Amino acid sequence: MSKKITAAITAVGGYVPVDKLTNADLEKMVDTNDEWIRTRTGVKERRILKGEGLATSDLIVPAVEQLLAKRGMDPLEIDCMIVATVTADMLFPATANIVCDRVGAKNAWGFDISAACSGFVYATTMGAMMIESGRYKKVVVVGADKMSAIVDYSDRSTCVIFGDGAGAILLEPNENGYGILDSILRSDGSGCHYLHMKAGGSLRPSSIETVTAKQHYIYQEGQPVFKFAVKGMADVSAELLERNNLTGDDIAWLAPHQANLRIIDATANRMGLLKEKVMVNIEKYGNTTAATIPLCLWDWEDKLKKDDLIVLVAFGGGFTWGATLVKWGS
Repeated sequence: MSKKITAAITAVGGYVPVDKLTNADLEKMVDTNDEWIRTRTGVKERRILKGEGLATSDLIVPAVEQLLAKRGMDPLEIDCMIVATVTADMLFPATANIVCDRVGAKNAWGFDISAACSGFVYATTMGAMMIESGRYKKVVVVGADKMSAIVDYSDRSTCVIFGDGAGAILLEPNENGYGILDSILRSDGSGCHYLHMKAGGSLRPSSIETVTAKQHYIYQEGQPVFKFAVKGMADVSAELLERNNLTGDDIAWLAPHQANLRIIDATANRMGLLKEKVMVNIEKYGNTTAATIPLCLWDWEDKLKKDDLIVLVAFGGGFTWGATLVKWGS
C-alpha cells in the first residue's frame, strides 16, 4: 500500500524593496504621528518599491530566484506557479505567467488568485492539493503585493498600514507526513462593502471621473474590518486546533497575517499561545497583504525545526479568511 502524499515546504524565498517609508516620513505627509501609528497598528516602517515601470512581478522575481538557488533547482523543473496578489501587473495576462517567463520556468503553467490578505493561505491550499493529486512534483506558491500602487497617501487611515513585498515557497511531494496537513478556508461576500477598491473592474471601468474621484485606491472602514478580522482569525485558528486534537502547547509557531498587532495578539490569546511563539514583523514591513505570511516564514526560517507544527492564519477583504496547519520537514 502506497503512503499518503502530502505537500512539504522544501524552500522559502523572500524580497522587500530597499526604500523605507517611516512613521516620521508619514508625519510630513498626513496628520498623524509615530505614537498614534505604533499604538494602533504596530507599524514603525514599511518598504516601498520605487522606480519607473516597476510592478509586483519585480518583487516576485528575486524571491523566486532566491528560492531556486536555496533548493539548487533549475527553473525548468517548476510544474506550476500560483501567485496570490491584488496588485497584478495588469488585469491580464496573469502575473504568474510574467514571472515564469522572467525566471525561465518555460515548462510551468501558472495563474493568479485574488483573495486579498488571505491569498497566500488560499493559494497554499490549492498548491497542496495539486501535489497530493500526484500529477505535480514542484509547485511554487507566491504571495506578493505592491500596495503602494493602490494606496492614497493623503488618506491617513490606510497609508500608515501598507507596504510592498513578496514571499514564495516551494511545495514538493512527501510520504513521511510533513507539509500541509489541514486547512480551513472561509469567505463572506457581504463584507465587500467595508474593504474594497471602488473602480477599475467591470462594475466601474476606469474613466476620468473614477480617477478624479480617487476610486482606484483602497477603501476601508476600519472598525467593521477590525471587528470581523479579530473574530475570523481567532475562530478559524481555534477550530483548526480542535479539529486536529491539538492545543496551543502543541504549536511551535503561529505565522499570522500582519494586519494589525492587536488582531495578532487576540488570535494568539485565543489559541493559548505565548508571545514567544508568534511571528511578528509588522513593525518593519507593515501590511504587505498576500506577502505577510511567506515573509514571516522567510524571516523565521533559521528558527524553524523539523517536526515543528506551524499555524498560518489570515483575514482579508472580501471578506476572506482561513488557517492552515503545517508540519515543518526541513
